[in-house]
Amino acid sequence: MSSRGGFSSRIGFIAAAAGSAVGLGNIWGFPYEVGEGGGAIFVLIYLFFCFALCLPVMISEIAIGRSAKKNAVGAFNKLGHRNWNFIGKLGILSGVLILSFYNVIAGWAFGYVIEIGSGNFKVADDFGGFTADAFRMGVYGFFFMLATAYIVSQGISSGIEKAAKILLPLLIFMMISMVIYSLTLPDSMAGLEFYLIPDFSDVNGKVVFNAMGQAFFSLSLGMGALITYGSYLGKSENIISSAVLITLADVGIAFLAGLMIFPLIGYITGGTMENAGRGPALIFVTLPHIFGDIGGMTGIVVGTGFFLLLCFAALTSTVSLLEVPVAYLVDELRFDRKKAVWLMAGIIYLLGLPSLVGNGYSEFFTSFITYGGSDQPVDFLSFIVNVANDSFLPLGGCLIVFFASHIWKKRNLDAELAEGNPGYEGSLLQKYLKFALPYLIPLALAVIFVMTVLSTFFGIGI
Repeated sequence: MSSRGGFSSRIGFIAAAAGSAVGLGNIWGFPYEVGEGGGAIFVLIYLFFCFALCLPVMISEIAIGRSAKKNAVGAFNKLGHRNWNFIGKLGILSGVLILSFYNVIAGWAFGYVIEIGSGNFKVADDFGGFTADAFRMGVYGFFFMLATAYIVSQGISSGIEKAAKILLPLLIFMMISMVIYSLTLPDSMAGLEFYLIPDFSDVNGKVVFNAMGQAFFSLSLGMGALITYGSYLGKSENIISSAVLITLADVGIAFLAGLMIFPLIGYITGGTMENAGRGPALIFVTLPHIFGDIGGMTGIVVGTGFFLLLCFAALTSTVSLLEVPVAYLVDELRFDRKKAVWLMAGIIYLLGLPSLVGNGYSEFFTSFITYGGSDQPVDFLSFIVNVANDSFLPLGGCLIVFFASHIWKKRNLDAELAEGNPGYEGSLLQKYLKFALPYLIPLALAVIFVMTVLSTFFGIGI
């Protein structure tokens, strides 16, 4: 293990990298997109893109990181392509901006743990008032950032790896428990049928595009997190099998989230699934009312458990988001790890304040900007989501695979992937990557980027 630290085991790396991918997007965003996309048919298309499109991007990121043994910026310098380190800088910027708003949303979930844990189900009656309470949201977010920073400050094996080995199994156990409970509710089978039985008549261009985008975003690609985590991976480890297991863990948890949420929607709607895509309102408004209807200690335990589950999912992601800029400060600027962690945590918390007050507390940040083709302003948090998460990540992913195949060259990538995997040479996967990495995947990600920018910021639908 180098002086930078490293993962003590393969399972530790897989748990940490899977934890990086697993987050609120799996439990909140995925069911919403499935509901909007027609249910099971969206799930099938999403699974296809996770492995055909996203797995090669993940493999490339990990290989770049392990080959260079450096952070998201230093990796490009170490590989002899300093002119391309802007990809890493874009990734770090993306991660910092994403963590700034992600911590705010995680603070909401943490606040719900406290409120519902004390039996206050009425918090959902005025969700807007809850999020507009800037002081209280600031305190919740502060404690969440504190937990994130403490884990990262303990280093790779003693902090990030140890936390992932605890949080990920606990998250899966809690989700399975919630799935079992939700399946006992009346009309839950209608939700399950919507989720598991595909209707191919629902397939259209929008569903395919949204499934492709959701697959990419759900795996936390394009921001340098997996370059950074890959830099802590030993040469004897099999990158490809590790990437497959990370992808399986991520999609498995997203799938569990659907098994948990859609039976609840069936219960809420009395078996009517026409309006199954309910977005944030489902999590923070509708579900607390269900837990309140259950009543008594059972409602408190189930409700608190659900939002604790959200917090655990968020924490596995916030840890990786913070590690990306911290690794840069440690590697490139020779910062002590603990100082780098607390400095970055403080800066990012402050950067998140406009997102914190842009939910009703500050009129300026609540109605921050109006995009072209729209007459409705969006708040600051939504603006950062659109810029950093929706736009920068597919751009970063496109640039990473272009770099891996055209600049670093496919032969160097192949040599790195063969380390710890002697069966890679001549394999079917090697042949697929030879075609997909230089052409297919950069084109797909460029399309996601362009269409997202045009539709989001200019109101131009293609």
